[in-house]
Amino acid sequence: MPAAPGGPRLLLRRLREAMAEPVSPQARLDRIVVVIAANVIAEVCSVYVLRDDNTLELFATEGLNREAVHLTRMRADEGLVGLIAQTAEPLSLSDAQTHPAFSYRPETGEEAYHAFLGVPLLRAGNTLGVLTVQNKTYRVYSDEEIEALQTTAMVLSEMIASGELQGLAPDAGTAA
Repeated sequence: MPAAPGGPRLLLRRLREAMAEPVSPQARLDRIVVVIAANVIAEVCSVYVLRDDNTLELFATEGLNREAVHLTRMRADEGLVGLIAQTAEPLSLSDAQTHPAFSYRPETGEEAYHAFLGVPLLRAGNTLGVLTVQNKTYRVYSDEEIEALQTTAMVLSEMIASGELQGLAPDAGTAA
């Protein structure tokens, strides 16, 4: 399934608009995951932030259970999200549930999703979190979609590192 009409240019414009809105950091992040999901044509888009205790916390989602935001945490070496955080490399799977690192979290409601794409949130070589998209169908994400997600991850990394998300990433001030 291809990216939405307008592709990366439209995504960047919508991200720029979301970043400029005079709203709280949480509202901004909530808006960004909606923009990403719409552009990549994904049922789910989620942001996990690495916390000081070396856990990854679900900080925003479009498509998973919103009640799981700020409640779902996993070790930084757990699940597909942890694998991405550890390797600092994108991971694209047409059937995520068959991957040996898959970790089911019932509170998120993700059992219906198969295709998975995740990219690390990096700044100065440090992993600050992970950005993911998911689809119910079995699909392969295009190189263009992967690159668009990686570019978007840079914006999210700067939000975290700048302190806009108020201490949600360890060493955010020393990552520069």
